[in-house]
This record gives sequence, C-alpha cells and structure tokens, in this order.
Amino acid sequence: MSRSSFLFTSESVSEGHPDKVADRISDTVVDLFLAKDPEARVACETLTTTNRVVLAGEIRGKGIWEHGAWASGIEAEIEQAVRQAVRDIGYEQDGFHWETFAFSNYLHGQSVDIAVGVDAAGDKDEGAGDQGIMFGYASNETPELMPATLAYSHRILKALAELRHGGETALEPDAKSQVTLRYEDGKPVRATSIVVSTQHRKGMTQAEVAAVVKPVVERVLPQGFITNETIWHINPTGIFEIGGPDGDSGLTGRKIIVDTYGGAAPHGGGAFSGKDPTKVDRSAAYACRYLAKNVVAAGLADRCTIQISYAIGVAEPQSIHVDLHGTGKGVTETVLEERLLGFIGGGTPRAIRQHLGLNKPIYARTAAYGHFGREPDADGGFSWENTDLVDQLKSLA
Repeated sequence: MSRSSFLFTSESVSEGHPDKVADRISDTVVDLFLAKDPEARVACETLTTTNRVVLAGEIRGKGIWEHGAWASGIEAEIEQAVRQAVRDIGYEQDGFHWETFAFSNYLHGQSVDIAVGVDAAGDKDEGAGDQGIMFGYASNETPELMPATLAYSHRILKALAELRHGGETALEPDAKSQVTLRYEDGKPVRATSIVVSTQHRKGMTQAEVAAVVKPVVERVLPQGFITNETIWHINPTGIFEIGGPDGDSGLTGRKIIVDTYGGAAPHGGGAFSGKDPTKVDRSAAYACRYLAKNVVAAGLADRCTIQISYAIGVAEPQSIHVDLHGTGKGVTETVLEERLLGFIGGGTPRAIRQHLGLNKPIYARTAAYGHFGREPDADGGFSWENTDLVDQLKSLA
C-alpha cells in the first residue's frame, strides 16, 4: 500500500539553461526540416559552450539532404534558424551572443542500415526508429493532470521568463527552480521548500534578486501553499552573474526528467528533442502520455502510468503495461491493456504520427517548460494533450 503523507520534490530549468538552449536549437532544426519535408528524418544533437554552438547527427529529406549532399542554400538556413533561436531566448552576453558565437554544423546523411529497417517497403509497414521502452503518466492533482511539484516548478520559471521578456532588466536567461511539497492523504497541501537560482545583471545583491523572485513564486503557487514555515533558497550561492553556455556547457537531451514528470513516474531513458516523430523515443512517449491523460480525464483512475516497448525496424509494439496505482474506478488494468492501443491504430509509429498529427514543425515550443501539461495549439502543437478519447474510454467502465 502506497504512503499517503510524504514530501516530494521536482525541479525545472529555464529556456536559458545551457542544456535547454541545446534542446531548443535541436528542435529548431527539426522544425526547419519538417517544414520542408514532413517525412524528413532528423537526429540532431547540439553542444553549447562559451560563444560556440556545434551540431552533429544524421538527417535525410527532400530539399535538405539528397544524393549524399546538402541541398542548395540549406546550410545557411540552418545557421540563420539557430541564431534566431538563441536570440529569441535572449542571449546577448559577452560570453554567449546570438550574433557572434562560432557555429559548426556536422550533420550528415542518415545511415542506410537504419533507413532500411525503418522505412516502409512493399507489405512492410514503417518500423520503429529504435528499440526501447516509453512511459506516459497522468495524475489528477493539478488541472493539467500533471504532478504538482513539476507543474509549479515550470510555472515559476515561465513567469520569470515572461517578466524578463517584458522588460525586467534584473533577470538574465539562465535559471533553475525546485519545489518541495507536503502531501497529505495523497494530495499536495503546502510548500515546505522553494529553491530558485536565476542569473541576474551584474552588481545585484542576493536580497535584490529575492525581491524580484519571491512575489512571482507567491503568485504562481496556490493560495495557502506558502506558509511561515516554508524554507526559501533564492540564489543560495549568493552571486549568479555568469550563466548560460558561458557558465556551463549544454547538451541536447540532458534534462529528460524535467521534460517529462519530474521524477513522479518512470522514464525510458530516451530524450525527445532533436528527433523527428518516426523516433519512438519521442512519438511513443507522446502517445503514452495521451493515453494516460485520457484515462485519468475519463475518471477511470486518479493516477495512471503506461509503458509501451518497441523493437527497431518492427512496427507493432512489443508490449503494453498499465498501472493505475490502486486508484482504478470501474475498469481493470488488464482491460485497458487489451483496448488502449486500438484507440491509436495499434500503436505503430505511423499510426501514432497520423493520429496525433506529428509530422509538422511543432517542436521548438516543446523545448522548455516541459513536453506535457501544456495547452494544445490550434496548429497541432501539443496534440498529445487533447482529451478526445474520454467518451470512448468511459464506455469501458
């Protein structure tokens, strides 16, 4: 039997964190290529460091990489898109400036050994882009059906970024947050600890930074969550002037727990950013979240974890596992395991992409503040957050 009273913590990092800069750049490349060819293959890794951005990985697509070489003009487009992404984040610092950083592009053509296993041919359906396990999770502890600790950690940094983009000159792009909540009877009731570290303009004191940050945190968390007993750590090292890629190198895919459920659910280990949706690391993880969220939204459980597994080059999932954490209402895990994949065309990579409309340039927006718990966009972004299966799932109870 699970505990009902406990402390739990999740962290988030801002769009200006060096790893998130790398994620944003990698997903910007994905969007650029999918806009040219919806069937493009992209596996783009990014390294960021002091005044330098390096791309590496494998790609393929019409108007992108054809006959073993870049299409005309595409290399310049890539560099322009990368610089614009860094500019949008807000980096105009001596140690990392969107206009002056050195740029290296080592992307190259996709391996034919991978392509032959993944591409559809004859009677063979499109296979999974890799082997692996993917997880999805949902919990009714917040309106967006996400773990509260992660949801509030994201909201703090998003609010600080909006303040900065709105003209608050005290703040610079790099920041981290961490929220610890007390759970009673399985529900979050108050914050026991708040940690926020944010890069700031030169010469600011710790107290001056706290005067900017604390009101934002108090506005973001539900009324009554902040008490006289809440422990605050705002810039606990005292000074945070050197940040972003100048302060620490960044790599694509190093913040996978921030991207998903803040440690409240398992993770298969594969990153999302930089990958086109044929890669099940990304698309199947989105499908798992979609199914889990719809189960909870349908009132069939308070919490739901779903695992799906794949073999590279094979279309059909190898397994599905559902865990309702003892909160199921009117339906068993076994019934859900038998029926859920049918709602997404059997769970093949192509069926998932078609059902969720994933072959679109919708990924740069996912690179910060989590891939889950977001509002679906009119153009198909965050389609995996839709709850359009609720009525069908209710019929299973």
